[in-house]
Amino acid sequence: MTELTGAPHQPPATSVGAVMRQVLYALTPVAAAQAWFFGWGVIAQILLAAVFAQGFEAAMLKLRRRPLRPFITDGSALIAAVLFALCIPPLAPWWVAATGMLFAIVIAKHLYGGLGHNLFNPAMVGFAAVIIAFPAELSQWLLPGGVSPALPGLADTLHTIFTGQLPAALDFDAITGATPLDAWSTGISQGLDVEQIRQQAVFSAPGGHGWQWIAAFSALGGLWLMTQRVISWHVPAAVVVTTLVIATPLWLIAPGTHLSPVEHLFTGALMLGAFFIATDPVSGCASPRGKLIFGAGVAILTLVIRRWGGYPDGLAFAILLMNMTAPLIDRLTVPKAYGH
Repeated sequence: MTELTGAPHQPPATSVGAVMRQVLYALTPVAAAQAWFFGWGVIAQILLAAVFAQGFEAAMLKLRRRPLRPFITDGSALIAAVLFALCIPPLAPWWVAATGMLFAIVIAKHLYGGLGHNLFNPAMVGFAAVIIAFPAELSQWLLPGGVSPALPGLADTLHTIFTGQLPAALDFDAITGATPLDAWSTGISQGLDVEQIRQQAVFSAPGGHGWQWIAAFSALGGLWLMTQRVISWHVPAAVVVTTLVIATPLWLIAPGTHLSPVEHLFTGALMLGAFFIATDPVSGCASPRGKLIFGAGVAILTLVIRRWGGYPDGLAFAILLMNMTAPLIDRLTVPKAYGH
């Protein structure tokens, strides 16, 4: 008697691990570009966050009596670690990564029931926690290569991360400075004109020196994920189009206080968020219309926080606020089943 097997016309479902690997591949050029402009600290923060993420993941799986191998190898904790690490300063002390991964993996992920049950994006929960808890450490960004007199070497980078202090040979004020968004926010609060703010070396390119390349690689990685059908176009398109629609008239009306739409898109984490964070299928929306609303909301809130809020970028808080509304948006936009 012939043994029956599954129908050949049904392709195997894509595994979580396979999807996460594709996301990691798409993030690799982004991480490489950031490391090129900001040095060894970017790689160190990614490795540090990954170690803490996997450690907390294993500990929580043990506590919840879940099998270790299928969950520890699915890549979801690594994605959260990489996204978190790309959002923090390269020389942030080691306890920043530890605290961020504690909130991301333990609180935002496992206390909600694990992968697939989290209401909030874990990486953004971790980032929001550390930017509130350690505002001084999160404001100490290195000047990008080409603007900085010299990026710290590997030994100096590790010394700073694990001791919390720069080696005596390095001049802290010479190698650190405000990000483009921080410079804009601070300058506007001091009554400066945008053209005056742009005289700073970090604004030597649209979006800020180095930042425009990081944003461009984020967009290219996201477009590749679209071709692989890992993400849909709805959220990224909504973020980009809404940013253009809102930022353009504000810039045309008051160019002295508002950044151009190109600068908004190509500085900070907006492109990274549009393609890699806001597209999270668990904490985002499910329906096409819901995704468009979700992406538009992320863009609007990000621009509002950037201009009038207390944080220079605002993307993390925008995504977390929209995570809160995602269930309601889905309820209003998911088509009802026939007969209901």
